[in-house]
Amino acid sequence: MEFVADSDEELGIGEVARRTGLSVHALRFYEREGLLISPHVARGTGGHRRYSPQEVYWLRICIKLRASGMPLAKIRRFAELVREGPGNEEQRLELLREHRRHVLEQLAELEDCLHIINRKVGVYEQHLAEGTAEGVWSAKA
Repeated sequence: MEFVADSDEELGIGEVARRTGLSVHALRFYEREGLLISPHVARGTGGHRRYSPQEVYWLRICIKLRASGMPLAKIRRFAELVREGPGNEEQRLELLREHRRHVLEQLAELEDCLHIINRKVGVYEQHLAEGTAEGVWSAKA
């Protein structure tokens, strides 16, 4: 989901929604919640929102952070740190390391779940292949 800008052209909210998969409503929510790296989204003629390629790239990062379970408050904090500029890189790094630990824990739990599911798939496949699937549910299976 890497974003590569074709130009420095600013994009309207509809195009950003299309490119990121976020709804227009979600984009406005992200702005209200202070999740963007710009304190205010630029406005074009007529007052319509205009997003820079950098802002779209940031939104894609936010989407991945959110999809991996980072709470909005932590994304907001990360955005605040980025907006503050140089000098707080250690804080940003620690926030990302903490989230990485969380994601690794999630992955370990999912691996455990997958192991159990794979085992059950194998049991059912074996019973179906052998014609012994009737009454297959067993705590011992």
